[in-house]
Amino acid sequence: MVTTAQIESDTAASGDFRREMGRVSRHSAVFFAGTIFTAATGYVFKIYLARNLGAEALGIFTLGMTIIGFVGVFSGLGLVQAAVRFIPNYIATGKLDLLRGFVIRSVLLLLACNMLVAAGLVLSGNFIAVHLYHAPALSQYVPLFAGLMIMTALNAFLAQVLAGFRHVARRTVITNFVGSPAMMVVAVILIMSGLELRGYILAQAVGAVVVLGLLLVSCWKLMPGPARAFGAPVPSLQRDVGIFSATVSGMNLLEFVIAQSDKVLIGIFLTTRDLGIYAVAAGLVTFVSIILQSVNQIFSPTIAGLHAKRDYVLLGRMHQTLTKWILGLSIPLATVMILFAPTLMGIFGRDFEAGWPILVIGTVGQLVNCATGSVGYLLLMSGNQKRLIAIQGFTAAVLLAVTMTLVPRFGIIGAAVASAISVLLSNVLCARSVRTTLGLLAYNRGYLGLLLPTAATVGTVMWMQPWMVGKLPALAAVACAVPVSYAVFAVVCLAVGLDRDDEIITEAVFRRVRNFFAIAEANA
Repeated sequence: MVTTAQIESDTAASGDFRREMGRVSRHSAVFFAGTIFTAATGYVFKIYLARNLGAEALGIFTLGMTIIGFVGVFSGLGLVQAAVRFIPNYIATGKLDLLRGFVIRSVLLLLACNMLVAAGLVLSGNFIAVHLYHAPALSQYVPLFAGLMIMTALNAFLAQVLAGFRHVARRTVITNFVGSPAMMVVAVILIMSGLELRGYILAQAVGAVVVLGLLLVSCWKLMPGPARAFGAPVPSLQRDVGIFSATVSGMNLLEFVIAQSDKVLIGIFLTTRDLGIYAVAAGLVTFVSIILQSVNQIFSPTIAGLHAKRDYVLLGRMHQTLTKWILGLSIPLATVMILFAPTLMGIFGRDFEAGWPILVIGTVGQLVNCATGSVGYLLLMSGNQKRLIAIQGFTAAVLLAVTMTLVPRFGIIGAAVASAISVLLSNVLCARSVRTTLGLLAYNRGYLGLLLPTAATVGTVMWMQPWMVGKLPALAAVACAVPVSYAVFAVVCLAVGLDRDDEIITEAVFRRVRNFFAIAEANA
């Protein structure tokens, strides 16, 4: 017999689920929109770059950005991630003096540290270019990359400050809808003026300056009044900030090794042309996890809050539902990228067609990433960062060993296989650790409902692919295949039926769509 107390408990649980899922969906939607905008414009822009700069120049640019990424692991001091954790705490507890001290001292520390690192990078640039990467042409661009590194570090911190203030939408507008288009416009102008790769790097710097200015203004306006007072004392960074930042710095180093070792070793063992082809394919692969990235932006602080309240029932329910939706929404895009891989790479030019196996292998790896959900953040935000560091350390060691074995023998295909293995290993170990430490598992019987929609989507795209490629221009064929794959997947999902949690999300989505069109009609 169901008691009144049980009914009230179930109602409260459903209300909490609706509220938390609503918050996640709202913020994820804003971030997703910005990411889609940047991805769409960036894809066209990459085609322009590939055809006007060529694989060798893009390979040199990739090497420069790899250097920035590596030194950024140390020059970031772990303060970027600390902003998301400590700013909300200081605001909630009314410790505005500590908020002031954290923001001001962090900016000054980042500026000083990155200027010192940039100077060292300029002095050692020729050695790195000639003796490490065997790419003498890179040395002339090192000073530009060093300047870009300083602005990138400041922008990364201030962007997370906005996230700490819970203004992800404003951050997305600045970085995605303003910064990226500004950089692209300037790049086209400078490249057409004959500056070629130098013009592209300068355009990156111009875009970074625009973003830096807007982020500074936004952060200043969002700072509570007392924290903005001129002449007020600036407290030192607290000890817990230093401990957290040091831990995150170690994690960032391991993440860099996992994310960039393939490119570094390609630069050492192969040519810049090979690296340019690999970089384009790897850039396309990142689109597969776009839904996961969007969800992680807001689900990570939600994990911390629910863990603090020990509400593992709601956390587990959200983990299962979100992971299922992340995987389901990633399958149609992954299907198109795998079946249209030669077409996608051919759009960038004949030099890049050889990179289509990298796109296929990388897409499969990212599907595994999506299928496990936010397992890394579940460990990090629940205080299990030591387990996460151990997993990352083991994965990095395996990745380096496999990459150094495969790249000299199989070239960029070997690098793609090694990267996919590391993604698989890391996610499986994280999922296992989440299961043992938190008692959470992403999977339930509801996942069986994805089988028929997936089969229908793959079958439809396979049937239409020869016709689309034969009758339509390459870009148009891909552009048509993506909505078709999502339409087939959605129709079959609705025909198969949704469970209760899926229906809650679907109702919320339809409600937002109706509200959007109602507002648009009212303003017309």
